[in-house]
Amino acid sequence: MPNANTDSPSALSQVQRRAVSELLRVSPAADDLARRFQEAGFSLALVGGSVRDALLGRLGNDLDFTTDARPEDVLRIVRPWADAVWDVGIAFGTVGVQKDARVGDTVQRFQIEVTTYRSEAYDRTSRKPEVSYGDSIEEDLVRRDFTVNAMAVALPEKEFVDPHHGLDDLAARVLRTPGTPQESFSDDPLRMMRAARFAAQLDFEVAPEVVAAMTEMAGRIEIVSAERVRDELNKLLLSAHPRKGLTLLVETGLAQYVLPELPALRLERDEHHRHKDVYDHTLIVLEQAMALEQDGPDLTLRLAALLHDIGKPRTRRFEQDGRVSFHHHEVVGAKMTKKRMTALKYSNELVKDVSRLVELHLRFHGYGTGEWTDSAVRRYVRDAGPLLERLHKLTRSDCTTRNKRKATALSRAYDGLEERIAQLQEQEELDSIRPDLDGNQIMGILGVRPGPVVGQAYQHLLELRLENGPMEHDEAVAALKEWWGAQG
Repeated sequence: MPNANTDSPSALSQVQRRAVSELLRVSPAADDLARRFQEAGFSLALVGGSVRDALLGRLGNDLDFTTDARPEDVLRIVRPWADAVWDVGIAFGTVGVQKDARVGDTVQRFQIEVTTYRSEAYDRTSRKPEVSYGDSIEEDLVRRDFTVNAMAVALPEKEFVDPHHGLDDLAARVLRTPGTPQESFSDDPLRMMRAARFAAQLDFEVAPEVVAAMTEMAGRIEIVSAERVRDELNKLLLSAHPRKGLTLLVETGLAQYVLPELPALRLERDEHHRHKDVYDHTLIVLEQAMALEQDGPDLTLRLAALLHDIGKPRTRRFEQDGRVSFHHHEVVGAKMTKKRMTALKYSNELVKDVSRLVELHLRFHGYGTGEWTDSAVRRYVRDAGPLLERLHKLTRSDCTTRNKRKATALSRAYDGLEERIAQLQEQEELDSIRPDLDGNQIMGILGVRPGPVVGQAYQHLLELRLENGPMEHDEAVAALKEWWGAQG
């Protein structure tokens, strides 16, 4: 691959070998598609994140291509070849393709996007980019967000195109923009969040001039739709190094516009240092929660860890004895979580789950040394519902004390609670607690029709179930009749 910019021939040969290896793996699909474009009189190149990831040795089966063909020509070329085609992004010049291709001894599925050479720019008040098509790959690459994403490999000849020295920046693990960062962020302000996201995903540093522009232009993010901001925030949070990206958002002032509750956690300590730094504590809790994940990144858990203490600034009080209190910050925080996540257009289900975890994250601290009754344990499980495992992880992660004795005591206490939950679950199927009589039985015994009274009777029996454990059928009938008699 000619034109690769680097001062070190050995470094060049190393990344070349890595990239060639990755490209050979996907070549059955990529080369076949490229030949079809060539036969139709058009160019095709692997581009952007796909080239970056090939050079990093982490190219997956999601491939991005760029072409001088207009979208209608792209559709005409790919439809006879692809297993599936979708055109939801065609207004932005992008055609999606699914293709199963044989790689060695296996058949692999490739998700492909082909985008016409283009440039994007926002006007000062628009939330959507204006798209215009270009005629050269150089024109396309200069509009890319960062130099490490502004490299291409022309196919099928596999010529490396790197006009903005992205390979140098990749080797230095630094994020720079092809043009000036001010021009880049004016074209699309979301690129400021992408800088934080890529820093978190790739563990790269952001160039000082890029950080300065992000700080200077942070307010421009307000013209970007909440959905696009949310999607970048999710990718950042699900990355390997979210602290790095979140810190950059806070330090540049971007967080003040997209997640103001986070910088608000940087409370000034009182003169006696009677409470810990809530902001730093939050980032530690996030990292500790990540360490407990078992099946890959968990967005619900990570959001709950990030937001669990956002109610503290509003509830902070300096007590007469010099202590600092945050009474009911979990309740206030749950409401704030719901409001912020709703503003960012998260799904109703995710908003409900994360705000519930925030609301419950302190519940364990009433457990103490294990004096909870079986009834209290049942309520803990019932209130957590399907979030119980995440609540376990969040509660354990929330211990950031440096006092080893205190940390050990908390861990043992939670071990004890989990053991009691397991024992009760084995005895009573706690995770599906229901009253000992269902709605139809209640109506039959009381001789009533469907209505509010059935719900009230059901709730009464549920409370008895939580308080006393399972009842025999006759006991439950007697309890229901006793309650009914008391209703007058």
